[in-house]
Amino acid sequence: MGTDKKKWFSLNLTKKKESSSCGCGSNSGGCGSHQKVEKPKKNDGFDQVLNSSMDRRNAFKQLTASLLVGAGAVTTACSVTGDEKTKEKAQIDWEEQFKGNYKLMSDDEKTATVDRLVRRHQLKTGDQLTISSETAEENVLFGYAFNISKCQGYMDCVSACVEENNQDRNSQMEYIRIHEMKDGKGFNFNEADDNFYHEVPADGHFYMGTQCFHCDNPPCVEVCPVQATWKEPDGIVVVDYDWCVGCRYCMAACPYDGRRFNWSKPEVPAEEINKNQHYLGNRLRKKGVMEKCTFCIQRSRKGKNPACVEACPTGARIFGNLLDPDSTIRWVLENKKVFRLKEDLGTEPKFWYFMD
Repeated sequence: MGTDKKKWFSLNLTKKKESSSCGCGSNSGGCGSHQKVEKPKKNDGFDQVLNSSMDRRNAFKQLTASLLVGAGAVTTACSVTGDEKTKEKAQIDWEEQFKGNYKLMSDDEKTATVDRLVRRHQLKTGDQLTISSETAEENVLFGYAFNISKCQGYMDCVSACVEENNQDRNSQMEYIRIHEMKDGKGFNFNEADDNFYHEVPADGHFYMGTQCFHCDNPPCVEVCPVQATWKEPDGIVVVDYDWCVGCRYCMAACPYDGRRFNWSKPEVPAEEINKNQHYLGNRLRKKGVMEKCTFCIQRSRKGKNPACVEACPTGARIFGNLLDPDSTIRWVLENKKVFRLKEDLGTEPKFWYFMD
């Protein structure tokens, strides 16, 4: 038309006000619904959108907020009673509904998101959390090795993982599984006992742990329809719990049974909550989303070992930076006969097994 959208909108409103046309193309009342069109009121929200330079996302938020105000929905949701904390929580919940995928956020948006979650938990419980949005370091690629000769099936690693990662106590969710396998049967997981309740180690058996293997070519990432899971630069495969729609495609695609689904709202006793959290790791989850091992991202990105490695009483678990030639994990890969599960699939798991 030769004019920008804002000018066209203003001109169009003026024309409609001066004429009796409703836009049907007739000035004689042909559609039977000609009425005077008034200019939108200054404070109805639309004016602000048209007269400010904002992106589509902010424009949508502004327009939606205006519509809700008009319908009285915000007043109902906020239950305006003069309680500042109630109103603040309602505002936080509202802003959380419109946040984007964490992977696409700017650093400022990530900080704001984390701050909101910390404040919401404080308003709800009175407790203070520490939630990190720490990103991957350069020249770091995490890898894991498991010494089958040393594992005795003690399950300390499983307990430590549950506590560290705020896993649901009601469903007894566990990211790590320890398989008790018979000597001479090879690595036959179909015959393994994953729920043994006897003294260990048992004669004639060996033990082998599995979890998320943080593949270099993760099939779980490929099948996610909303990009709620992805591989970070340091090799950790993560999940944005607030972007996950719970379709469980990733669960079906994983050849290592490394993913877990929340069928009910995860419950962790208040006194047992690990308050040192990461947005992509052990923060408190909601019902209906996927979760899994993250190599304890809240620990590993601070230079610590995952909880399972630290808790193992026999030293069967080794974790480190694959790009560091002086790391223990590199020594294992260069000096031991290592193997990975289902290598023929081309998933390139960063989780190796070996024996002394």
